[in-house]
Amino acid sequence: MAEFKVAVIGCGGIANGKHMPSLKQVPGVEMVAFCDIIIERAQAAAEKFGVEGARVYSCYKELLEKEQLDVVHVCTPNRSHCEISVAAMEAGCHVMCEKPMAINEADARTMLETAKKTGKKLTIGYQSRYRPDAQYLKAECEKGTLGEVYYAKAHAIRRRAVPTWGVFLNEYEQGGGPLVDIGTHALDLTLWMMDNYKPKYCVGTKYHKLSQQKGNTGNAWGDWNPDEFTVEDSAFGFIVMENGATIVLESSWALNTLDVHEAKTSLCGTLAGADMLNGLRINGVNNGRQYVLEPNFKAGGVAFVEGDSNARPEVLEALQWYHALKTNTDPCVLPEQAYIVSAILDGIYKSAISGEPFYFNK
Repeated sequence: MAEFKVAVIGCGGIANGKHMPSLKQVPGVEMVAFCDIIIERAQAAAEKFGVEGARVYSCYKELLEKEQLDVVHVCTPNRSHCEISVAAMEAGCHVMCEKPMAINEADARTMLETAKKTGKKLTIGYQSRYRPDAQYLKAECEKGTLGEVYYAKAHAIRRRAVPTWGVFLNEYEQGGGPLVDIGTHALDLTLWMMDNYKPKYCVGTKYHKLSQQKGNTGNAWGDWNPDEFTVEDSAFGFIVMENGATIVLESSWALNTLDVHEAKTSLCGTLAGADMLNGLRINGVNNGRQYVLEPNFKAGGVAFVEGDSNARPEVLEALQWYHALKTNTDPCVLPEQAYIVSAILDGIYKSAISGEPFYFNK
């Protein structure tokens, strides 16, 4: 008997590339229902990943009404994250929602409030936390190796890697471009390492510069259509926390730079610093001498959850999520943390539009 009956809503790229293959590796999980507005995609997912007799739907409301479920994975475009997650929790299901949490701060707050009201667990798909370098650095931060981290950079820079499929370029469906797509991973890592979730204000800028170029773009996934490119091609944020700490967030899908780093963080503390720019490096001073520590991640490490310590980050994400459900403990990514990530991203966009700093908790 399966411990968890699961439905996947949204059977596109992230579901096929991450969620469903990972769920197949979690003991006690059965994918019993699939939903997509393109019914053929749901049918294909059911055939490949579902249990025998798995049902398919084109309407998530019908799925939630007819199925007896434990968990729902929400893998739809950003605009519907809140609507579907709220409906699933109100139907009695725990929810794993793909990042970002929501299209804006208000929707993220609604999701958080619904989780508290219903008592259902809610987590967000920030799989970068489960990388070996991230796990190592988090342990060092918790031990106090870096001291007080008062300056940090969140890196999400691509030179020419604009996703030209699906609805990535559609501002209405996604709410933004690289800032909410990959900047959200970098910001989540940075806040998690700092264990600081109290922003005071932010200043943001966003650009539609290279997005308007036609042809010969050198893009990794083929030329984009400028008429469809309605989100920014790059965005940047300067964030000041309540305790005075500063975070610089940089994100781009297309930028004329060779300084390319994605889903990485740099941290500067009172006792030491760290960065992920060329492998994980921890720097400091010991016995009057500067040092750089570069951990070797080719050897095995401590298992994050019961299972293979060398599993891919997305598999570890799924394993720890269902471990948290089974043991009634907190998942690694708390909804309160993901809410702050979405609130900051929303603040950066609001500042970029207004040309003024955006203050939180006004």
